[in-house]
Amino acid sequence: MMLEGEVTAFADELLGMINAEVSFDPSEEITPETDLLLTGLVDSLGVVQIVAWMEDRLGIEIEPVDVVLENFQTVERMVAFVMRSRT
Repeated sequence: MMLEGEVTAFADELLGMINAEVSFDPSEEITPETDLLLTGLVDSLGVVQIVAWMEDRLGIEIEPVDVVLENFQTVERMVAFVMRSRT
């Protein structure tokens, strides 16, 4: 289980990674609530990159069945998914 400070640090790292490596428009500020997919900032390949980064960063395996809009639409949802899956 992640502590509150760890959750915040993870969310900040994830936002930074998406801005630097995945976003189609790095000048567009991404917040935890930004809809990454409907805005077109991230495509399906970007989601694959995010999943791989999360797996490496957290030492977990994310099942393909879990890579759905409900879990990966926003950074906020990604963090919530990780929290649910690690309890």
